[in-house]
Amino acid sequence: MQTDPVLLESAVVFAIVLSVHGAVWNQLSWCCIALAVQAFYVQHKWDRLIRAGAAVFQFRPAANSGVLPASMVLPLLGIALRGRCVAVGNVYFERFALVITVTGMMLALFLSLIALGITRPVPTNTCVIAGIASSAILYTVKQTLTVSEVIEVLEVLLIFVYLSLILLYLLPRCFTPGEALLILGGISFIINQLIKRSLVSGGNANADPLPFFLPVAVLGFVLLGIFFTVLFMFMESETWAASLFFHMMTAVLGLGLLVPWLSMLTQHHPVTWLLEFITQSNTRLWLIGFWVALVLLAAAVVMHQNSHRSGSSKKHQASTTVRKYFHLLTVLTFAPGLALDRPLLHLAAVGCLSAFLFLEFVRYFRIRPLGSPLRRLLTLFLDERDSGPLILTHIYLLLGVALPIWLLPGPCIPKGGLGGAGGLVPYAGVLAVGVGDTVASVFGSTVGEIRWPGTKKTFEGTASSVFAQIIAVVIFLIADSSINLNASYSWVVGSITMVAMLEAYTSQIDNLLLPLYLYILLLL
Repeated sequence: MQTDPVLLESAVVFAIVLSVHGAVWNQLSWCCIALAVQAFYVQHKWDRLIRAGAAVFQFRPAANSGVLPASMVLPLLGIALRGRCVAVGNVYFERFALVITVTGMMLALFLSLIALGITRPVPTNTCVIAGIASSAILYTVKQTLTVSEVIEVLEVLLIFVYLSLILLYLLPRCFTPGEALLILGGISFIINQLIKRSLVSGGNANADPLPFFLPVAVLGFVLLGIFFTVLFMFMESETWAASLFFHMMTAVLGLGLLVPWLSMLTQHHPVTWLLEFITQSNTRLWLIGFWVALVLLAAAVVMHQNSHRSGSSKKHQASTTVRKYFHLLTVLTFAPGLALDRPLLHLAAVGCLSAFLFLEFVRYFRIRPLGSPLRRLLTLFLDERDSGPLILTHIYLLLGVALPIWLLPGPCIPKGGLGGAGGLVPYAGVLAVGVGDTVASVFGSTVGEIRWPGTKKTFEGTASSVFAQIIAVVIFLIADSSINLNASYSWVVGSITMVAMLEAYTSQIDNLLLPLYLYILLLL
């Protein structure tokens, strides 16, 4: 009998959930476990709906729904962050982490209700399990959150509903239900926090402007994408007139809305602050120069691979090994920044994300003069996950290595830094995606022979991934004096192993999912 990889993926996720709650137990732990059980049942309903073509929206084919692994990310993230905030006595961010946990639970319950509502015949057993889990969660929320915090959760849920209706309709086959929950849920939370902070009058001149760049950029690109997607339904986007209008409106949005918004939030002019920030030290200038050289190298790889395709009579597609070159370049980009200047790396990652999103808009809408060349150049690097109108794998790669840096709980970090495994938290993306996923893919495709049950992934690939990440941890210990694992070596190895097993069985976007789970485990 063939083993179902979805069941094995679920087993790995349950192991991670139990490990988290074994390390940090609080009043929401039972709710989190109940949520995992009901998400496991609902996941099979979503899988059946997708196979039958009855899932309302068009989701990414050749993948399961991914509801269970996606549903657990935000709740576990909030629990891990809350544990750190309690340890340092930061009450405000302890409550904020609690809101993150409950928000993740509510978004997952909403996705479950959609599946149960459109499934025919009505799945009685799953409805009972979902009802019990929902009742436990709602009762605990009533006892735990204040009225203002409940309103904040409902605001995020409302934004999520509208974003889901708009983006899943406009972008068919780009996401699985789980990926939509994770990505759109995160965007909804960011937008709500930005609106909340913007309504606080006057801003704070003493606040660090750095954390505001990411949410403003995210909101700007969401508005830009929705506006032009709707507009180009009614007019041709490939003309010079439409292209000029696109560039003009992008400039108007950036200079007329986003820059003043940043100024209002930070009480600093963004351009002036950026220039002062970049020129504070020679190290930053050297790092920027090194990153520019890596960008040119990446462009050279793209051009070189496309020259092979143009000279071949057969359809040429980049191999797995070639695509992993970009993972290696990502490691070379992020590792020096993590060791030398994390604030600059934080800001540079926001700038890189903005550049990626803008170029993807140009490619998708065929904006002149770069739209058509970008389509031709990037088609070479497509894989089965780029089945929709957008090419997102390179953006997911960037998000995977950058999210552990953006999510660093600054106010909850002791003066001496995070101790134990927590010292590796910023490196979670580099370890899981830059090192682990790359080595697993290359070794698994070249020397792998023993396959994990129900999947194409190999035992050799997973074992080499774990071994390579352990070697990388040793290198980071030598290069970064702020890391002190103390007696947490076994926890680090166990965390790396569980995430490597998740990589072997998941059909979701591993570039996004693996770093988040490793981040959560290392943060405990």
